[in-house]
Amino acid sequence: MSDKKTCLIAGVGPGTGLALARRFAEGGYEVAMLARSAERLAAYEKTVPGTRAYVCDVGNPEDLAVSYGRVCEEMGTPEIVIHNAPGGAFGSFLDIEPEILERNFRTNTMGLYHLARLAAPSMMERGSGVILCTGNTSAHRGVPNFAGFAPTKAAQRILTESIARTVAPKGVHVAYITIDAVIAVPWALEMFKDKPREFFIEPEDIAAECFHTAHQPRSAWSFNVEIRPFGESW
Repeated sequence: MSDKKTCLIAGVGPGTGLALARRFAEGGYEVAMLARSAERLAAYEKTVPGTRAYVCDVGNPEDLAVSYGRVCEEMGTPEIVIHNAPGGAFGSFLDIEPEILERNFRTNTMGLYHLARLAAPSMMERGSGVILCTGNTSAHRGVPNFAGFAPTKAAQRILTESIARTVAPKGVHVAYITIDAVIAVPWALEMFKDKPREFFIEPEDIAAECFHTAHQPRSAWSFNVEIRPFGESW
């Protein structure tokens, strides 16, 4: 087991998740990467020094508990925990089947709930720790074609606030990062190929802000953190 502090990231894919793993590894942390794709995680583990892969369905509480226990045993109890696992679907409430909404709720909201219940007790006991949750504009408004997604993100944001108000007096910093932008990942770049690059938010810049928020001094903690490209209308 390393003497370095451990950062656990739930939901590591080719965009924000991988950028977060890189940034926190560069910042001196041993990074536990949780995601469902074993193949993808194996590739990330080879290319990002200081990371370790754990195949896990964040929406499955038993799976999450087993993976969290393995991280604690093999890497040490996490000092920083980041919920970044996105469950999404496009469509109106007339289009989205109820099981899709329930599935996304398990990942986005219940995944955070179970992860925080695993991580917060040890953080409160030692009087330090950070829990971050990456969100987006859907957490603040319900537009027609986000009915399978927005309700879960709004619930996620309110849950994060409730967690923050509970654990902050015990020395644990909790923050919700609202990403008000289209993230520059391959599928989005293709979908919006007529847009200039400055239209997008870069995963590396999201990761940098998360790292900054995780290291704020106790006299100036943020909870609601909003980030967007300079040209974004809001």
